[in-house]
Amino acid sequence: MASRLGIALRSWRNRSAGRKIFDIVVGLFALAGFAIIGAWAVYQLGLINNKGAEDRNSRYMLSVSEMESINDDDYTPEQVQQRWMRQYVKLAVFGKYYPTNAQLITTAAQYGHDPMLVDRMIAAASLYIDDLTEYNNMLKEVEAVINRIPQQQSPNVIPWMGGAEWPALKDAIVRDKALITEVGRLTGVEPRLIVGCLIGEQIRLFNSTRETVKKYLGPVKVLNVQSQFSYGVNGIKLSTAKAIEEHLKDPSSPFYMGPRYEHLLDYPVEGKAQDDERYNRLVDYRNHLYSYLYTACILHQTMLQWKRAGYDISNRPDILFTLFNVGFAQSVPKPNPVCGGSHIKIHGETYTFGAIGFDFYYSGELVEDFPFWRQRFIPGDKEITDEEIAYIQGSVSNCKRPPRGWEYVKKDSVVAPQQVETPSYVEEEDEFAGTYANE
Repeated sequence: MASRLGIALRSWRNRSAGRKIFDIVVGLFALAGFAIIGAWAVYQLGLINNKGAEDRNSRYMLSVSEMESINDDDYTPEQVQQRWMRQYVKLAVFGKYYPTNAQLITTAAQYGHDPMLVDRMIAAASLYIDDLTEYNNMLKEVEAVINRIPQQQSPNVIPWMGGAEWPALKDAIVRDKALITEVGRLTGVEPRLIVGCLIGEQIRLFNSTRETVKKYLGPVKVLNVQSQFSYGVNGIKLSTAKAIEEHLKDPSSPFYMGPRYEHLLDYPVEGKAQDDERYNRLVDYRNHLYSYLYTACILHQTMLQWKRAGYDISNRPDILFTLFNVGFAQSVPKPNPVCGGSHIKIHGETYTFGAIGFDFYYSGELVEDFPFWRQRFIPGDKEITDEEIAYIQGSVSNCKRPPRGWEYVKKDSVVAPQQVETPSYVEEEDEFAGTYANE
């Protein structure tokens, strides 16, 4: 055998270099072929498959998935809400030991619609906790404290939100969500601030002319449009609206909002019947865009006035609402401003305009439709486009309005121009509200 191998080796050595290279290449191809065939055979026979094994926590995982769900009709909204409150208690306790996981679960719960998801997530995280005794003991202590206090039946801690007008008013406001949100974008003012002003005016109207507003706000859920001295859904005086427009154009004014906003309230034809057009903008009961635009400008302009004087009130919604209510003339920057404004009586209790706006702002009501901005005022860096100006100017409807100036005429003393069939201004206003309500 050895002699044969030696003879073959001497024979290979005596071959030419080209033949040797050929033999080596053939040998390599042969080896590669054997390797490929071998790998294919191993794969086909399943010799390298990882068959896996049952996880040691499989049964626990099954129990987590089978935990009770609350997405059914067996629970009232109140019971579901109570479950949510209990889940937040559990998260608070869990966060004392594992704050990162508690934060993640809290964020996830905000996007979920099943409070029991929190239980599942805590249970899933507990897979890696060797001893839950300390956590469970603390949770029992906290729950024991909570259980000692009976469930209170008061529906809302804010008294004026307990009346029938509040749910109706909320529905009416949500109908204007798109307009208010767009105004926030155009003016850089948090929409929630605009809504706070709107609520103060509408609540005041409901309680001062209760029967009139109740006729429409309650059944039909529409906002009432003022047209006596103060105009529109936000009760803005014509003189105030004119001042807002002037502030937009005057770079030397402490109320100046910047070049982006100079053309925000331009008229299609400058200098032509602007008083009438301004009135038409505000008393439009079909489209409230201009009412919200003027409101946002008041908020932005007064904030800038105070900021330029060295007092930043952008984080004081109560002061912003108060200044909106009392007007430019009483907006005097000073240290330590106080909340106030007009007195509004609701269900026998007296509130100030600023307090009502403050109550709403921090109540959490309508937060899904009008969320909190991280920054309440966002200065714009680009000018309003021609398309945006055209959209704003095209937002005045051709609805039927009371003649401008008729509010100064004593009722029944004369007949309103072009409204012979209407015996009084109040009834005429009802007619307009009814027209809007029936649309």
